[in-house]
Amino acid sequence: MPAAFTTVVCGSLAYDNIMLFRGRFGERILPDKVHILNVAFDVPEMRREYGGCAGNIAYNLALLGDRPLMLAAAGSDFAPYRLRFEKLGIDMALVSELPDQLTAQAYIITDLDDNQITAFHPGAMDHAHCRKLPADTGAQLGLISPDGRQAMLDHAAQMHEAGMPFLFDPGQGLGKFDGRELREFIRMAACVAVNSYEAEMLKRATGWGRERICAETQALIVTEGAQGARIYHGGQCETIPPARVDEVVDPTGCGDAFRAGLAYGIVRGWDWKDTGRLAALLGAIEAGSAGTQNHRFDRERLQREFKENYGYEIDLGGSGTDAGKPGRAGAG
Repeated sequence: MPAAFTTVVCGSLAYDNIMLFRGRFGERILPDKVHILNVAFDVPEMRREYGGCAGNIAYNLALLGDRPLMLAAAGSDFAPYRLRFEKLGIDMALVSELPDQLTAQAYIITDLDDNQITAFHPGAMDHAHCRKLPADTGAQLGLISPDGRQAMLDHAAQMHEAGMPFLFDPGQGLGKFDGRELREFIRMAACVAVNSYEAEMLKRATGWGRERICAETQALIVTEGAQGARIYHGGQCETIPPARVDEVVDPTGCGDAFRAGLAYGIVRGWDWKDTGRLAALLGAIEAGSAGTQNHRFDRERLQREFKENYGYEIDLGGSGTDAGKPGRAGAG
């Protein structure tokens, strides 16, 4: 295994099947008949997007010029996804393709009021634990993002045993674990990243407030949507202002773009101010396009828009292979 990888990204790969219902669910669902619910929606518009938390994070890291290593499971229908990522230079050597499973699938119907009905088929994702993290990746950081339950447990433990610092991003997988398991994730992790709702769920499940989580980790990152984010570290709080968005087209996947920015800054030893602001900028760029992997950017655009948003320039640096050790973020 070559030593040029910066980050190992563990998590889901999925196809998002997005449909628009040109009506309102409330007009079709009768409250007094929900016990015998039987409804059908005509969805004349449908598109299939590439998605999954790990896929989205790796996509953004690749646009940044990084070299992420995927550790995930996919199904017999994965060929177009694999080809797309190989063209982007994303290493797929540790993506298992299971011939008797489908790649995870999300089916999302949105009505005219932006209400959503979602069905999710995990498929191959529930078998992601069958692939073990190699000891010789040479990567400087790991990400544990939503995945099959056993995969999240096993890959976190393998990173910890290998001495690889990792960012714990439970996301929608948070409810799969009890308080004891979540406390163990936190003890092993270098950093924890959640949105404000997940932060409250994490507190209730573990019994640990912000101060205790910060005592166990180097940082707790809490995203707050259009309000930006807060990064708690070493008894301090770094408030991250949101980056401007000309038009919010689709916020789905913003959190994954944000986490890619975090990983990029952590690997390079940036302070939390710069790390968080790059992450916020990536989230804003992603919100400006439909789907989680249809936005594009280059370094020139990032540097220009970073200065426009935050009033100073940032050096995006090189590939990261000669960067400082993870964990230095927050030292400034």
